[in-house]
Amino acid sequence: MTLFGIVTAFMAISTLSAPLSPPKTLQWDRVAPGVWRATIGRKDKLNLISAAAARPAKDALKKQGDVETPPIDLSLASGENVAGHAVARIPLLPDEKLYGLGLQMHGSDRRGGVYHLRMDHYSGGKDRLHAPTPLYISSKGYAVFFNTARPISIYAGVGNRLGSPGNPKSRDRNTDPAWEAQPASDAVEASVQAPGMEVFLFAGPTPMDALRRYNLFCGGGALPPRWALGFWHRVPLEASAEEVTRETEEFDRRSFPLDVVGLEPGWQSRSYPGSFVWSEKRFPDPAGFLKKLGDDNLRVNLWENPYVAESSPLYTPLKPFFASHTVWLGAVPDLTIPKAAEIVRQHHKSVGIDLGVSGYKIDEVDGVDVWLWPDHAAFPSGIPGDQMRQIYGVLWQRELETLFEDSGKRTFGLVRGSNGGASRFPFAIYSDTYDHREYVTGITSAGLAGVMWCAEARSASNGEEWVRRMQTAVLSHIAQLNAWADGTKPWSFPGYEEPVKKAMQFRIEILPYLYTAFAQYHYQGTPVIRAMSLVDGGDETDQYLLGDDILVAPMFAGTKSRKVRLPHGEWFDYETGKRVGDGETIEVTPALDKIPLFVRNGALIPTIAPQLRAGTLRKGTPIILRSYGNQTPHGALYDDDGETFAYRKGRYSWFDLSIDKDGRGVMTKREGDGSSLYGAITVQSFAR
Repeated sequence: MTLFGIVTAFMAISTLSAPLSPPKTLQWDRVAPGVWRATIGRKDKLNLISAAAARPAKDALKKQGDVETPPIDLSLASGENVAGHAVARIPLLPDEKLYGLGLQMHGSDRRGGVYHLRMDHYSGGKDRLHAPTPLYISSKGYAVFFNTARPISIYAGVGNRLGSPGNPKSRDRNTDPAWEAQPASDAVEASVQAPGMEVFLFAGPTPMDALRRYNLFCGGGALPPRWALGFWHRVPLEASAEEVTRETEEFDRRSFPLDVVGLEPGWQSRSYPGSFVWSEKRFPDPAGFLKKLGDDNLRVNLWENPYVAESSPLYTPLKPFFASHTVWLGAVPDLTIPKAAEIVRQHHKSVGIDLGVSGYKIDEVDGVDVWLWPDHAAFPSGIPGDQMRQIYGVLWQRELETLFEDSGKRTFGLVRGSNGGASRFPFAIYSDTYDHREYVTGITSAGLAGVMWCAEARSASNGEEWVRRMQTAVLSHIAQLNAWADGTKPWSFPGYEEPVKKAMQFRIEILPYLYTAFAQYHYQGTPVIRAMSLVDGGDETDQYLLGDDILVAPMFAGTKSRKVRLPHGEWFDYETGKRVGDGETIEVTPALDKIPLFVRNGALIPTIAPQLRAGTLRKGTPIILRSYGNQTPHGALYDDDGETFAYRKGRYSWFDLSIDKDGRGVMTKREGDGSSLYGAITVQSFAR
């Protein structure tokens, strides 16, 4: 061997045998009240925050109060670049629970698992990650967000680092029955195949407070228009203008509430891939059709598969901005390029918003490479295919939200996939999964991922299941029946129409309470629907808190009774006002027409009389305050014009609700320059 060869071989051996460098302690900067940031290596210019164009709600963050001392020992948090990966390591305490890590459909505490957060419709057949938000919330009262738009792996208390002081005692499997195949780790490790990564830490002091800070750092939660909180009905795939009109008239004739009509692929001249223009056969006069529905106070939401057919008028102007691969032979526009985004917005304006369209349903922006495009797909911007898949739904939400903002009209819509940084977007996630219990878990876990979830109803095997599914739908972010496949109606199961109507009417009755909960999401970052882990540290995924004061425990077909764990404090049955317990687990056996709902002691729930439209409330609408228990009653009510963005200029009102010594309801304005929609106040007392 030559001298050069000997030296080269020696250097190779020396390199292989060199000890690994320990990870470096992360350097943290406080970037907002109660928010710290650290960077490992060279972070990507495109990340989740930048993809969503998220801007911190600075004033709201200030109202949360500052925290000068980090909630964990930051000297134990480290980072490194190793083997082509940027890796963050965040310390864990032995009794710490972790929640979140994407929109998961099973379980609650994520500690002890490995989570590959990738936009993945299938996800191994267990969980469907339509929102792989790399955020976890600790039971110790803080949250951590990994701000990367790339697929990321999270080792949540799994994987023991050599020599870590928090490692458990090593045991002999031959002799020690306490030996464990998966010893507990003292850290969360996050790994992304990238030159760097940004990490954010959000302080509490409670898990709910930490999540609030995350949502507010991303701009605050969405505040939909009032009409969007009514009932939605999606018509069959190829329904014509005449058929849609007949369906809406039947809703009114049967006195079933309806605010939004959803048009599925048949509104376009072709779909999969789409033309993005109206079908002349089914909708010869789209402007007239939309005006007719609008005159009846109905809104229209349009389905889209965001991939462009060659015959579409969008194809030629977007051609320079298409990716290398198609989806169902539809071209994929690169919306990170401003010119492409502008073309898409202007087309939607001319064929949609200018004609009276109120919102969109963005389909098929989830899925693995067999569903969308392969990892190696090339985009004109140079963004890798796997990274673009993580944010494609976010990009479409961003552009459509921008378009509606420019029009001065609020919107609410549906999307198949989202991600971190997108809390402010007025879109709820839906999916093809149809297991009822998974739907309820989705409702509870959505807020932990900074998103909303639509537990739509489509079909059922019998009348009981139909009622229970519809009861769940009306107590999610969007109350929707999706009849695109088989034309199902609320009254499709003879003999079960009244329980379904009662559930749909209840949705309208609690509209003031529900609208207030959305306002809390927007202004304070508090999720509309709150998992028990945020309420009191519970792990239940089949019950949740709606707003501040209503505990929801959905029923499932085939079960006549169920257990409900009551948080600390006295709780009362919503309908009867009967005391049900204080901090214990109870068993309820509700009739088919009843949803198990429980209200805190002292709560004042603002409601209205049943209506056919949530969007037709007029000034002077009477309000009914439902008072529970024997404590001094109190509540909150938010109001604005329900349509525009005038609230951003102070045209809104927050009211404190109370009852005076004569038993009369009182609304006391505490904030805002807006007027009140509501008129006469009636009190319904459910005192013990």
